Amino acid sequence: MDISDVWAEFKATGSPELRNRLVLQYAPLVKYVAGRLRSGLPQNVDTNDLVSEGVFGLIDAIEKFDTSRGLEFQTYAVPRIKGAMIDALRSQDWVPRSVREKLRAIERAHAVLVERLGRTPTEDEIAAEMGITAKALNGLYSKVAYTSIAAMEDLVIVDDAPAPGAALEDDAVKEALLRHVRDLRERDQIIVALYYYEGFTLAEIGQVLGVTESRVSQLHTRAMLALRGLVQAAAGAH
Repeated sequence: MDISDVWAEFKATGSPELRNRLVLQYAPLVKYVAGRLRSGLPQNVDTNDLVSEGVFGLIDAIEKFDTSRGLEFQTYAVPRIKGAMIDALRSQDWVPRSVREKLRAIERAHAVLVERLGRTPTEDEIAAEMGITAKALNGLYSKVAYTSIAAMEDLVIVDDAPAPGAALEDDAVKEALLRHVRDLRERDQIIVALYYYEGFTLAEIGQVLGVTESRVSQLHTRAMLALRGLVQAAAGAH
């Protein structure tokens, strides 16, 4: 029985045995998503825990997938697998309060400057707005870097694009975000494109840009915060 037959019979019968066959067929997706997500998380987050949560997301995707829509299952499943992992991380409150406060302070400075300047602010301008040095700002980027893993999914999309939490694999979401990505600085555009649209890891992006993985993590955080500021400014203008 090929995979299309398994799908057809599972949807007709709801057989647990066939569901398990589909889980085994698509299990590599869970490991792929866990590997990408883990690269930006602190050391105390266990990859096996991510995989375990991702399997629940995979099972949910299998049960809800509509085979008549003509959509590739991988496209449908990946954001749901990732969403299950992120929900688990959030439920564990894995981001310390002090880091949350630092992240909010940077976000506020970004949003204020985007509205005031009508463009993405430089690091020096953000540092000045916060009353700290550029070096101190980069230190903050390092501390909050792993909190931006789900930043793209959390962005409030303006106009008629899908609501927060919609899958980045959805072409409409990609197009809506691209309208704002184009307003980022060139290096930030490259990082967003390579990570979210081309599937590069942070380490691979570092090789492309000729910088360390930790620096890419900082730049990724900066790009996400800048993108948040642009989206918030656009939403406020409506």
